[in-house]
Amino acid sequence: MENLPFAFICLTSFFTLANPLGTMPVFLSMTKDLDNEQRSQILRRATIISFVILVAFTVCGQILFSLFGISTNGFRIAAGFIIMKIGFDMLQAKYSHVKLKDEEVKIYANDISITPLAIPMLCGPGAIANGIMLMEDANTWALKGILIGSIAFIYFLTYCILRASTRLLKILGDTGNNVMMRLMGLILMVIAVECFVGGVKPILIDIIKTGNGIL
Repeated sequence: MENLPFAFICLTSFFTLANPLGTMPVFLSMTKDLDNEQRSQILRRATIISFVILVAFTVCGQILFSLFGISTNGFRIAAGFIIMKIGFDMLQAKYSHVKLKDEEVKIYANDISITPLAIPMLCGPGAIANGIMLMEDANTWALKGILIGSIAFIYFLTYCILRASTRLLKILGDTGNNVMMRLMGLILMVIAVECFVGGVKPILIDIIKTGNGIL
């Protein structure tokens, strides 16, 4: 795989899955009683934690496959379903993966940087699945470096966007935010189809070869 197309896939998929634009309203509601410095501290911690967790799963994904006897193709199919669900919800401008009740906000008030901000809002199962899958495709050190660098850049960008969330929401408005959400959801659904086809195709080829061998 060439470096530029791979970098484009990494940046678009991780930005869409981290979804900082969709996280803005929830983040503002959770931190409405905090000052700017406290918000900044929460954001720094959340983005660092998200980055570390995602890189850890991305790098160690193959070890987990071996440990639990999971096939790469099976994981691609499962990842396709997960990403498809997230993309479908985003296409309808829903925040279904970030549902918080008032009492839950109070429970997490002391450390919302870890839960729910870092996990699962900024680093959810879709982002983890995407990272493991892209690491499988990164067959050179240059591609692996692009992958890790893309993750770092996206979380830095996420920090900047959420840091300026108050101003950005005023500029975008509800309509602009919903349009952006739907566009990112469409991109995610396309990625999900590619994941699913990439996992099913080798399995079908093996089945056909096995059938021909028996005949």
